[in-house]
Amino acid sequence: MSPDVRSDLDAIPAYVPGATVPGAVKLASNETTAGPLPSVASAIAAAASAANRYPDITSRALVERLADFLGVGAGNVTAGCGSVALCQQLVQALCAPGDEVIFGWRSFEAYPIISRIAHAVPVTVPNRADGSLDLDAIAAAVTDRTRLIFVCTPNNPTGPAVSRSELATFLDRVPERVTVALDEAYYEYVRADDPVDGVAEAMARPNVVSLRTFSKAYGLAGLRVGYLVGPAELVVPVAKMVVPFSVSSLAQSAAIACLDAGDELRARTDAVVVERSRVRDTLVEMGHAVPDSQANFVWLPLADAASDFDAHCREHRVVTRCFAGDGVRVTIGDPEENDRFLTAAREFVTGM
Repeated sequence: MSPDVRSDLDAIPAYVPGATVPGAVKLASNETTAGPLPSVASAIAAAASAANRYPDITSRALVERLADFLGVGAGNVTAGCGSVALCQQLVQALCAPGDEVIFGWRSFEAYPIISRIAHAVPVTVPNRADGSLDLDAIAAAVTDRTRLIFVCTPNNPTGPAVSRSELATFLDRVPERVTVALDEAYYEYVRADDPVDGVAEAMARPNVVSLRTFSKAYGLAGLRVGYLVGPAELVVPVAKMVVPFSVSSLAQSAAIACLDAGDELRARTDAVVVERSRVRDTLVEMGHAVPDSQANFVWLPLADAASDFDAHCREHRVVTRCFAGDGVRVTIGDPEENDRFLTAAREFVTGM
């Protein structure tokens, strides 16, 4: 006889990572093209000499540095193995079997996975036609079983960000017993007129938390470190769900060094924003209905043509992230990488 395992595992979708093709330009995983900043790389190298020791299980030095950086109390912050791990810890801390987790769709594809892992029920709410989250519809979807709502802003993979005014209206409609998680993995790339500051929202309301990461703008995707900010009544139970020692000593040291490199980071994100605008404008000129992205990627809502477009790009040695039947997400890379992608996209349009 085989060992008993959970009978519902077949219903849990697998996370599909961005593909890597040797020799091709990889624009599939929303990574930064450049490596860690020089000062951060030095901190990683220094921390490596003590890799024989276990990391601080509480990430105390990082948590205290984050609290100072964000202007909040240390009791309002916890660190995790990337913001996605904190998303999972949040579901585990809040949801009993059968409880509901609501999010827009399409959005971050880990949401339905981590919900089902915790025996919660994922509830998807269709996005608006422009790829933005329909907060009115999300608020209307709340039931007595709803425990958690993920608001991904900017939304992955479509790109639009929620405005502060529409978020305030939405939060006023959500019962305080329901936690709202503002997933701000791309926060550093936002250049909107009325931007959301999830940390400020989390400190102003009893049922809001902000999740951010060092994987994107800070260039630490390979080290896995993120953080959650919110009321202590939510931070403490989330912290209890952490896998012990999951935030490595290298990740903690690198994250602290990142917080001391503000001007360098801003220059990098500004360069991505410039390229983001150029790539989007060029795609719009080609006839694509590309949403106004506030992240480090753009979204092409290609519907049934998504798979053909993705295959065409790979033939041109450019790897994008395809969501078959829906669209294609393209990370903003260096100008040369973006030019290579745009050449492929132009030839696809010409060949249609």
